[in-house]
Amino acid sequence: MDTLVGTAPTSVPTALRKLYFLRFAFAAVWAALLFATADTLGALTVVLLVIYPLFDVACAVVDGLRSARAHAQPVRGLYVNIALSTLTGIGLAVAATSGIPAVLRVWGAWAITAGVVQLVVGAARRQLGGQWAMIASGGISTLAGATFLAQAGKDGASLTNLAGYAFVGGAFFLVSALRLGRSRTA
Repeated sequence: MDTLVGTAPTSVPTALRKLYFLRFAFAAVWAALLFATADTLGALTVVLLVIYPLFDVACAVVDGLRSARAHAQPVRGLYVNIALSTLTGIGLAVAATSGIPAVLRVWGAWAITAGVVQLVVGAARRQLGGQWAMIASGGISTLAGATFLAQAGKDGASLTNLAGYAFVGGAFFLVSALRLGRSRTA
């Protein structure tokens, strides 16, 4: 049986490539919208904050389902990511009632834990090609999360850096999608 940790069916890289392009587009649009509203915790900003991890959940579910349909075993990290991102969506909704520092603490904790998971999943899928960007993104996410936690304790904390974080993360998905395409044709 083919697995994502062994030899992957050709449909898995194709499905991942499409999903990675979608994740890039979502992150770019989301980052622009958050950047425009990051100064306050109005209704639109709160909705954007909660939607981001829930979109991550949806992508992990799609990834797992496509892998299963291709008779590939989904990486366990996807299940961990689903749980983390679901809890983060809930946590962000609650944190938004306490202010920007609370939101940064929840986002920072998520960025750290999800970054570690992304690093592990990318390493497990490295034979698919294009995963070095996912591994790097996981490491950067972990460092960024620590930065968000530090920012939460300072006066004038802002959500602006979350927009940059999302866009950079989306760019890593774009790089991986392009590399997966090149790996398939090589």
